[in-house]
Amino acid sequence: MGNGARNGIKTVGLAPNLSSGFYGQDIISVRQFTRENLQYIFAIADEMRAVVKRVGSTDLLKGHVLACVFYEPSTRTSSSFIAAMSRLGGSVIPINEVRYSSVTKGESLPDTIRTLESYADVIVLRHPEVGASQVAAEYARKPIINAGDGVGEHPTQALLDLYTIQSELGTVDGLHVAMVGDLRYGRTVHSLARLLCQYDVQMTFVSPEVLRMPLDVLNEVKAHKRDVEETYDVHDVIASADVLYVTRVQRERFADQAQYDSVKDFYVITSELMGQAKERMIVMHPLPRVSEISYAIDNDPRAAYFRQMENGMYIRMALLAAVLGKA
Repeated sequence: MGNGARNGIKTVGLAPNLSSGFYGQDIISVRQFTRENLQYIFAIADEMRAVVKRVGSTDLLKGHVLACVFYEPSTRTSSSFIAAMSRLGGSVIPINEVRYSSVTKGESLPDTIRTLESYADVIVLRHPEVGASQVAAEYARKPIINAGDGVGEHPTQALLDLYTIQSELGTVDGLHVAMVGDLRYGRTVHSLARLLCQYDVQMTFVSPEVLRMPLDVLNEVKAHKRDVEETYDVHDVIASADVLYVTRVQRERFADQAQYDSVKDFYVITSELMGQAKERMIVMHPLPRVSEISYAIDNDPRAAYFRQMENGMYIRMALLAAVLGKA
């Protein structure tokens, strides 16, 4: 449904390109974004960062309500959306334990969404099923923001990742981005790879065979004629990478415990490995981490993952303001 017309009536279909503006629109997929509106939302995020650093909060969204609906566990995404709305002066309906809601009584996703939009102006949804946010958008009159749908996409994470790369390195074009770890189930790398297709970048996907980047994502990158390679050895990329984007192996996505055990410690980013990396590069991670980045790396100025996490709040402040017509 994803049109989000200002009269409150949406037209059914795939979420549209956002080039005509953000007001009232759903944020479902990174495919909606152009370079132009990426720079627009990044500029707003810069303003939000300045506001927070200077005065802490604003009344920009005073009187507006966000429903934060999470069918899966979340720390950073849920907390940053709540913090973003709070710093903008709005209110939040937090539903982080869906198992305690009417869903346990058999309530459908469409009915849950239509109920919550009676109370809220915008709905943030995380769901274990691919495409759930698009389904929600088809039934909702209020904007839906996808906070992760199964192994599908995580568009707001990709936005904050791209914003972090640009903020840390000053550009995106011309960089070598290496994505390391669980590329099969990692929705963050699926979205980031698609978003990076809009830039002149080299991508290398580093994973064991069973965790390779899905073919549909790989083929999409190739269709955009981007320079892309695959390898299983992080040593192949460590000296040339401008961005080392590390992901954890997600135990919750494995049906076979033995298969998980065989790959869970396949990559560990250590100080010794970082000794081979460029002096000006960054290490990123969507978090949470388990053992894939040594804690000794945390004090390395190239470790950007906690700055990356903070950037999530500024990007989500920008998105909330934009879809509610206050940016």
